[in-house]
Amino acid sequence: MKLVFAGTPEVAVPALDALLASGRHEVAAVVTRPDAPAGRGRRLVASPVAERAEEAGIEVLKPQRPRDEAFLARLREIAPDCCPVVAYGALLPRVALDIPAHGWVNLHFSLLPAWRGAAPVQHALMAGDQVTGASTFQIEEGLDSGPVYGVVTEDVRPTDTSGDLLTRLAFAGAGLLAATMDGIEDGSLKAVPQPSDGVTLAPKIQVEDARVDFAAPALRVDRVVRGCTPAPGAWTVFRGERLKLIQIALLPDRADLAGLAPGELAVGKNNVYAGTGSHAVELLWVQPQGKKPMKAADWARGVRIAPGERLGA
Repeated sequence: MKLVFAGTPEVAVPALDALLASGRHEVAAVVTRPDAPAGRGRRLVASPVAERAEEAGIEVLKPQRPRDEAFLARLREIAPDCCPVVAYGALLPRVALDIPAHGWVNLHFSLLPAWRGAAPVQHALMAGDQVTGASTFQIEEGLDSGPVYGVVTEDVRPTDTSGDLLTRLAFAGAGLLAATMDGIEDGSLKAVPQPSDGVTLAPKIQVEDARVDFAAPALRVDRVVRGCTPAPGAWTVFRGERLKLIQIALLPDRADLAGLAPGELAVGKNNVYAGTGSHAVELLWVQPQGKKPMKAADWARGVRIAPGERLGA
């Protein structure tokens, strides 16, 4: 088939690479979000998908909005058979959806109908899911509600961050998307409507959602830290300034730490502990406001934590 691939961030690049390497389909063009300011200089930078497409000598389309007439006219000229999508980042209007003969097929990083929305991996981790995966489905005007072509599953590991899990799903999902294109082309694959039961929503994680509540049980604290790493970044407050929590570790219920109140800190020779609503956790890596990430023990030595001081106060 002739394909127009739509995607923007780094997580979409493995799928583009898989389609380019398949040898079975032609990627005629790529659609991505416009260049965006980045870095300290805030200079305009092309998306990772745009950079990869330019390396491969593929036409890159960067409409401000997918309903822009110039973009729609060019898409009609290309006349794609199908448009595979991975994390494009903009809503597609009906007029665009109707152009390719086989529509737009999205690779979504959850086992639909679970976790429809912008942040499925983060929500799966924060909810404590033990198994997740990726799905390919036909895009329609509803939120991730179209019929499903195929799925792959992935076990959630005890120390996974959302970054770890998303990386694995990006590569597993790339193979799924390529296989889905093959099945659509030869007619062996038919999309199946999603069940009405089991629908959960995964809206974008806001900065305030990533604030750690140390009054919650240790398991919940751990899930929030892992689910919000690397973005938007789990955080708390110490001495009135924001402190990012990059990595923590769950501990057995230790008698010597049992008296710690939620958020209360205890410092050992090379360890830093914080109380929660159940039992203490160990802080491994933190990032003070305006500074680089550091080991929690180094941070604690630098700030000289006084007895009874707390996170979150």
